[in-house]
Amino acid sequence: MLEKYLIEHCSPTLASLKTANLVNVLFDDEALLTSSVEKINNELQDTGVCLLVLKKSENSALVYAVRKSKLAHDLQQDGVSDLLRDYGYCNTDVEACIERLKSRLICTEEFPHEIGIFLGYPLDDVKGFIENAGQNSKCTGCWKVYCNECEAIKTFAKFNKCKEVYTKLWLKGRSIAKLTVRAF
Repeated sequence: MLEKYLIEHCSPTLASLKTANLVNVLFDDEALLTSSVEKINNELQDTGVCLLVLKKSENSALVYAVRKSKLAHDLQQDGVSDLLRDYGYCNTDVEACIERLKSRLICTEEFPHEIGIFLGYPLDDVKGFIENAGQNSKCTGCWKVYCNECEAIKTFAKFNKCKEVYTKLWLKGRSIAKLTVRAF
Protein backbone atom coordinates (compact mmCIF):
# COMPACT_ATOMS: atom_id res chain seq x y z
CA MET A 1 0.00 0.00 0.00
CA LEU A 2 2.84 2.42 0.81
CA GLU A 3 4.27 1.92 -2.69
CA LYS A 4 1.00 3.14 -4.21
CA TYR A 5 1.15 6.31 -2.10
CA LEU A 6 4.76 6.89 -3.21
CA ILE A 7 3.93 6.49 -6.89
CA GLU A 8 0.90 8.79 -6.65
CA HIS A 9 2.53 11.51 -4.56
CA CYS A 10 6.32 11.18 -4.72
CA SER A 11 7.20 10.26 -8.32
CA PRO A 12 9.08 13.53 -8.97
CA THR A 13 11.35 12.79 -6.00
CA LEU A 14 11.85 9.18 -7.08
CA ALA A 15 12.75 10.47 -10.56
CA SER A 16 15.20 13.01 -9.07
CA LEU A 17 13.22 15.93 -10.47
CA LYS A 18 12.38 17.27 -7.01
CA THR A 19 14.05 17.45 -3.61
CA ALA A 20 11.20 15.89 -1.65
CA ASN A 21 7.52 15.13 -1.38
CA LEU A 22 5.15 14.65 1.54
CA VAL A 23 2.36 12.13 1.63
CA ASN A 24 -0.26 11.47 4.27
CA VAL A 25 -0.47 7.69 4.65
CA LEU A 26 -3.48 6.07 6.28
CA PHE A 27 -2.78 2.93 8.28
CA ASP A 28 -4.56 0.41 10.48
CA ASP A 29 -1.46 -1.17 11.99
CA GLU A 30 1.43 1.04 13.12
CA ALA A 31 3.88 -1.88 13.17
CA LEU A 32 3.00 -2.67 9.55
CA LEU A 33 3.56 0.95 8.57
CA THR A 34 6.95 0.96 10.31
CA SER A 35 8.02 -2.27 8.64
CA SER A 36 6.84 -0.99 5.23
CA VAL A 37 8.90 2.19 5.63
CA GLU A 38 11.95 0.15 6.71
CA LYS A 39 11.52 -2.27 3.79
CA ILE A 40 11.33 0.52 1.23
CA ASN A 41 14.26 2.34 2.82
CA ASN A 42 16.31 -0.86 2.51
CA GLU A 43 15.32 -1.19 -1.16
CA LEU A 44 16.21 2.45 -1.84
CA GLN A 45 19.36 2.73 0.27
CA ASP A 46 21.66 3.13 -2.76
CA THR A 47 19.44 5.61 -4.57
CA GLY A 48 19.76 8.70 -2.40
CA VAL A 49 16.07 8.63 -1.42
CA CYS A 50 14.88 7.87 2.07
CA LEU A 51 11.51 7.86 3.77
CA LEU A 52 11.01 9.51 7.14
CA VAL A 53 7.88 9.61 9.24
CA LEU A 54 7.63 13.24 10.33
CA LYS A 55 4.39 13.01 12.28
CA LYS A 56 1.94 10.32 13.32
CA SER A 57 -1.60 10.43 14.53
CA GLU A 58 -3.92 7.60 15.50
CA ASN A 59 -4.39 6.27 11.96
CA SER A 60 -2.27 8.40 9.65
CA ALA A 61 1.36 9.29 9.19
CA LEU A 62 3.04 12.13 7.36
CA VAL A 63 5.77 10.44 5.33
CA TYR A 64 8.59 12.52 3.86
CA ALA A 65 10.34 11.11 0.80
CA VAL A 66 13.56 13.09 0.52
CA ARG A 67 16.83 13.23 -1.34
CA LYS A 68 19.01 14.55 1.47
CA SER A 69 21.79 15.55 -0.92
CA LYS A 70 19.36 17.82 -2.79
CA LEU A 71 17.99 19.14 0.50
CA ALA A 72 21.53 19.97 1.64
CA HIS A 73 22.01 21.95 -1.57
CA ASP A 74 18.66 23.74 -1.16
CA LEU A 75 19.49 24.68 2.43
CA GLN A 76 22.69 26.40 1.25
CA GLN A 77 20.92 28.69 -1.22
CA ASP A 78 21.14 32.44 -0.59
CA GLY A 79 18.50 33.64 1.85
CA VAL A 80 17.38 30.22 3.09
CA SER A 81 19.26 30.33 6.40
CA ASP A 82 17.79 33.80 7.10
CA LEU A 83 14.26 32.54 6.53
CA LEU A 84 14.79 29.40 8.60
CA ARG A 85 16.37 31.38 11.45
CA ASP A 86 13.07 33.27 11.77
CA TYR A 87 11.44 29.91 12.59
CA GLY A 88 13.99 28.73 15.15
CA TYR A 89 16.41 26.78 12.96
CA CYS A 90 19.91 27.18 14.40
CA ASN A 91 21.85 26.14 11.29
CA THR A 92 21.41 24.53 7.88
CA ASP A 93 22.60 21.03 8.79
CA VAL A 94 20.19 18.60 7.07
CA GLU A 95 19.59 16.34 10.07
CA ALA A 96 19.18 19.24 12.50
CA CYS A 97 16.77 20.99 10.14
CA ILE A 98 14.67 17.86 9.67
CA GLU A 99 14.48 17.40 13.45
CA ARG A 100 13.39 21.04 13.88
CA LEU A 101 10.77 20.60 11.16
CA LYS A 102 9.46 17.47 12.92
CA SER A 103 9.13 19.34 16.20
CA ARG A 104 7.31 22.20 14.47
CA LEU A 105 4.92 19.76 12.79
CA ILE A 106 4.16 18.05 16.08
CA CYS A 107 3.43 21.35 17.85
CA THR A 108 0.80 22.55 15.39
CA GLU A 109 -2.10 21.29 13.32
CA GLU A 110 -1.07 23.47 10.38
CA PHE A 111 1.97 23.04 8.21
CA PRO A 112 4.85 25.32 9.19
CA HIS A 113 5.24 28.00 6.50
CA GLU A 114 8.88 27.12 5.86
CA ILE A 115 7.98 23.58 4.79
CA GLY A 116 8.25 24.67 1.15
CA ILE A 117 12.02 24.87 1.57
CA PHE A 118 12.03 21.19 2.58
CA LEU A 119 10.04 20.30 -0.53
CA GLY A 120 12.31 22.10 -2.97
CA TYR A 121 10.00 25.01 -3.70
CA PRO A 122 11.62 28.25 -4.88
CA LEU A 123 12.56 30.51 -1.98
CA ASP A 124 10.75 33.51 -3.50
CA ASP A 125 7.52 31.49 -3.67
CA VAL A 126 7.91 30.35 -0.05
CA LYS A 127 8.45 33.97 0.98
CA GLY A 128 5.53 35.08 -1.19
CA PHE A 129 3.26 32.53 0.46
CA ILE A 130 4.30 33.74 3.92
CA GLU A 131 4.01 37.44 3.08
CA ASN A 132 0.60 36.99 1.40
CA ALA A 133 -0.79 34.50 3.94
CA GLY A 134 -1.37 32.04 1.09
CA GLN A 135 -3.42 34.55 -0.94
CA ASN A 136 -2.80 36.43 -4.20
CA SER A 137 -0.71 33.78 -5.95
CA LYS A 138 -0.17 33.99 -9.71
CA CYS A 139 -1.01 30.30 -10.12
CA THR A 140 -1.21 27.09 -8.14
CA GLY A 141 0.12 23.62 -8.85
CA CYS A 142 2.35 21.66 -6.47
CA TRP A 143 2.78 24.95 -4.63
CA LYS A 144 1.42 28.49 -4.83
CA VAL A 145 3.47 30.56 -7.25
CA TYR A 146 4.31 34.20 -6.56
CA CYS A 147 7.30 34.81 -8.82
CA ASN A 148 8.31 32.86 -11.91
CA GLU A 149 4.92 31.70 -13.18
CA CYS A 150 6.07 30.45 -16.62
CA GLU A 151 8.84 28.30 -15.15
CA ALA A 152 6.54 26.94 -12.46
CA ILE A 153 3.89 25.93 -15.02
CA LYS A 154 6.55 24.01 -16.98
CA THR A 155 7.73 22.35 -13.78
CA PHE A 156 4.19 21.35 -12.81
CA ALA A 157 3.66 19.80 -16.25
CA LYS A 158 6.92 17.87 -15.92
CA PHE A 159 5.88 16.57 -12.48
CA ASN A 160 2.45 15.51 -13.79
CA LYS A 161 4.00 13.69 -16.75
CA CYS A 162 6.40 11.95 -14.38
CA LYS A 163 3.50 10.76 -12.23
CA GLU A 164 1.68 9.43 -15.32
CA VAL A 165 4.72 7.53 -16.56
CA TYR A 166 5.61 6.15 -13.14
CA THR A 167 2.02 5.05 -12.52
CA LYS A 168 1.89 3.16 -15.85
CA LEU A 169 5.24 1.48 -15.23
CA TRP A 170 4.37 0.57 -11.64
CA LEU A 171 1.01 -0.90 -12.69
CA LYS A 172 2.92 -3.03 -15.23
CA GLY A 173 5.00 -4.46 -12.39
CA ARG A 174 8.07 -2.23 -12.21
CA SER A 175 9.24 -1.98 -8.60
CA ILE A 176 9.78 1.25 -6.67
CA ALA A 177 13.49 0.39 -6.49
CA LYS A 178 13.73 0.06 -10.27
CA LEU A 179 11.80 3.28 -10.82
CA THR A 180 13.97 5.31 -8.45
CA VAL A 181 16.80 7.20 -10.12
CA ARG A 182 20.08 6.62 -8.33
CA ALA A 183 22.04 9.55 -6.98
CA PHE A 184 25.50 10.07 -8.42
